[in-house]
Amino acid sequence: MGYIKSAALEETGYVVLDRYNQELDPKEWLDIEYNDWKSSGDTRFAPLASAFGDIECNGFWNHKPPRTDKDGVWIDSQVEKAPNLTRRAQEPGANVGRCRVIELQPTPYGETLYNLHQDDNNRLNPDGTGWVVRGFFNLTDDKDSFFVLRENRTDPEGEVRIALPAGAQLIIDTQRLWHAATHIGTEPRYCLITSWTSGPELDAYIEKYHGVNHVESVHVPQDVLEAGYAEQARKDAARAAYYAAKGQAAVNVMSEA
Repeated sequence: MGYIKSAALEETGYVVLDRYNQELDPKEWLDIEYNDWKSSGDTRFAPLASAFGDIECNGFWNHKPPRTDKDGVWIDSQVEKAPNLTRRAQEPGANVGRCRVIELQPTPYGETLYNLHQDDNNRLNPDGTGWVVRGFFNLTDDKDSFFVLRENRTDPEGEVRIALPAGAQLIIDTQRLWHAATHIGTEPRYCLITSWTSGPELDAYIEKYHGVNHVESVHVPQDVLEAGYAEQARKDAARAAYYAAKGQAAVNVMSEA
């Protein structure tokens, strides 16, 4: 039967929507509660919706009873502090699973490549239902930062780098694409991440905000690219050596669970 997926994401695995005028909204992400949930890089997360409405970020399948990343429960104390962020996450009308704000400390390109990961969005998701993807709304004005997308973690061929000014809006099949953010600057980057279920509601939202599945990549000097590739290879080799010394195979997938 297969899953219900958005045609807009079929070719490249991502769409970029019209930019949102983030400057008009209050900085609600500074008021909500964070916990030290580590993902790709030096991160914290502030959940707005979780498995049972608690301030935690675990995958829904790690709870009892285990379930797929759908039907998230909104956290009253967080929603009260961030009504605009909640509204934006709910606007498509698609089913919401996890919804949270990520705080990412500055991360250079080479570290980003090492951090590339695929998300575990669809564990326990029944065949014939909507495929879970993720929306990314950049909240801070990170003009020199960019999202890195790859089909193959260690192959730069076809790498896409998407700019992250305030109000940048992306929808990504993060279980298909390897992804992480290069964050240039001295202050943290904040981004609202929402798990949405694919279907007619999400399709209409993509159409409403003129989603495009091809964008020009952010230019990065060749020497920076080459240094990044070398850093990824170096850190991968060090990780492999560490696990080999323990008599284990290296873990290749860094999944933001």
